[in-house]
Amino acid sequence: MRDKATLPSTHEVDSRHGYAIRKLGLSQLLLMSLAILFTATAANPTDAATGGLIHVRLKDRLDRPVDGYCFDILGTGSHLRLDLPLFAHNCKGGATPDSAVIYTSLGQLVFPAANVCVTAFGVNDTVLPGTSVLLRPCEQRTPFFETSNLQKFDHMENGQIKLRGSELCLAVGNESSSTYSPSDRWRVLSLQSCTSTALSHSAWERVPLR
Repeated sequence: MRDKATLPSTHEVDSRHGYAIRKLGLSQLLLMSLAILFTATAANPTDAATGGLIHVRLKDRLDRPVDGYCFDILGTGSHLRLDLPLFAHNCKGGATPDSAVIYTSLGQLVFPAANVCVTAFGVNDTVLPGTSVLLRPCEQRTPFFETSNLQKFDHMENGQIKLRGSELCLAVGNESSSTYSPSDRWRVLSLQSCTSTALSHSAWERVPLR
């Protein structure tokens, strides 16, 4: 049984932002964190490259001519599947907890609502073509998997997003399939050779969310 003493008071207040926390569910907390970020962004507007909320969207719309494909976490609300690889989903309207990203000055791609970074899978800092893209706490250090060198990406002039210190870029797969909704589509997201992967599948743009 969970110790009730560890739970926040129903009247606990975040003094910095003035939010009263009253038995909020996880989905509400995620949305609240985005609201805080929106407030900070509105008060101090910044370019997407220096910390504003963005969608990372494939430049070529492929089979989604209206909305295109964006980075996405499987699940929604309190059911975000952070244990599963990141994938590409047709872009959603606005900043949702599963799609809103910050590209930091350190080169990290952060999902602020879940407080995780886009992370390449590798062994002993070696990453191979075709590797999965994971979601892990930023700068996480665990036995056999220290993430620091696996979480920094450079957005190149041609639109490719390259894992720093490698020749591998984030790319979507050649095929798409429907999700739990017949109107939505998804594609595999992985790290592939930058030079041998078509820009139609590996050139991205940062779309500011206001």
